[in-house]
Amino acid sequence: MRKVVLAAMVLVTASCKTVKVYYDYDKQADFSNYTTYNYYPDMVTGLSQLDENRLFEAIDAELQIKGVRFSEDPDFYINIKARFFEPVRNSSVGLGVGGTGRNIGGGVSIGIPVGQASQHREIRFDFIDSKKDELFWKAVSESTFNGNMTPGKREARLREIVAKVLAKYPPK
Repeated sequence: MRKVVLAAMVLVTASCKTVKVYYDYDKQADFSNYTTYNYYPDMVTGLSQLDENRLFEAIDAELQIKGVRFSEDPDFYINIKARFFEPVRNSSVGLGVGGTGRNIGGGVSIGIPVGQASQHREIRFDFIDSKKDELFWKAVSESTFNGNMTPGKREARLREIVAKVLAKYPPK
């Protein structure tokens, strides 16, 4: 019985830390034309300068593996936007008190949230054709965020996010 409980706890903990990624792209785009990239000028990512640098290093490494190289005159620009949020919690405990009498009724109910609030981070990656100024590929990642992570763990987490985001680039 202990093994079942332990396995369930590990599964729940692991599922909370997963990175979810949503993709969209222009079906008409010829991805073989996009061999060079740069970051969108004057981009405001919403990340700290240190996390922004870690993210750029992770993107550079992943795209280099795919044969896409950084250029001052790129085929496409990458625009990145991050936002932090607390997801809506659906778990709560309700307490109620009520009474009835002759033609009189009443009740009180209180919902108490269960569990701690967690912070999530959404990072949106937009790939924009530099000549047409049109979006041709987009990915949105969603994951939990802990502001108290060490620099090494932050870097590892951002590398995990980028690897999962770019796993389906270019689309097949």
